[in-house]
Amino acid sequence: MELYEVLRTTFAAREFTADPLPDEVLARILDQARFAPSGGNRQGWRVIVVRDHGTKRALADLSVFAARRYAAQAENGEHPWNTIDPPRVDAATIERTPVPPRLTESIATAPVVLVVCVDLKVVASMDKDLERVGIISGASIYPFAWNILLASRHEGFGGTITTLATAREPDIKALLGIPRHVAVCAVMPLGRPVRVLSRLKRRPVAEFAKRERWDGPSFT
Repeated sequence: MELYEVLRTTFAAREFTADPLPDEVLARILDQARFAPSGGNRQGWRVIVVRDHGTKRALADLSVFAARRYAAQAENGEHPWNTIDPPRVDAATIERTPVPPRLTESIATAPVVLVVCVDLKVVASMDKDLERVGIISGASIYPFAWNILLASRHEGFGGTITTLATAREPDIKALLGIPRHVAVCAVMPLGRPVRVLSRLKRRPVAEFAKRERWDGPSFT
């Protein structure tokens, strides 16, 4: 596929056919994704390829805790799990909120799930001492995760980057034997999408790009 077409049509696929995603195709996908940039070219990513049904089911179940709060906050008109505004819904409301299957079940039903991790001993975190949640380490791992989706699109497959399960990271580490100094960054279900979206909804450039300053004129 032409590059711009891939960029404009790679969507979050959560429903998959029964078609397998063969190891040889997945190997090609990972072989292309590994050319993503990372700080110092340290390539701190690690991937666990999960095909076992029981393990996929466990990863889906570990997503329920965060998904429940996500759904409750979204229903209340909030931006779920943001680090600035505390939830305006109480614990009892969260607990009785049903979990939308779309948030968790693709992990259990996808032909393959990738657990993408990063070695915190090798990535730089220049913001680790700032009084906000750290995000800089993500620059060395999420380009790799996105490359997986781009390569999957090229191969006729798809998936999505899910992060709900990471709220239960200690349980994921225990399940998969992940060392303490490694962070779980994404749980990625992959497969052949039931349907392919070719027209994605995104804000126009002028809405998010400004000239010279935060409050500068729109870049057009």
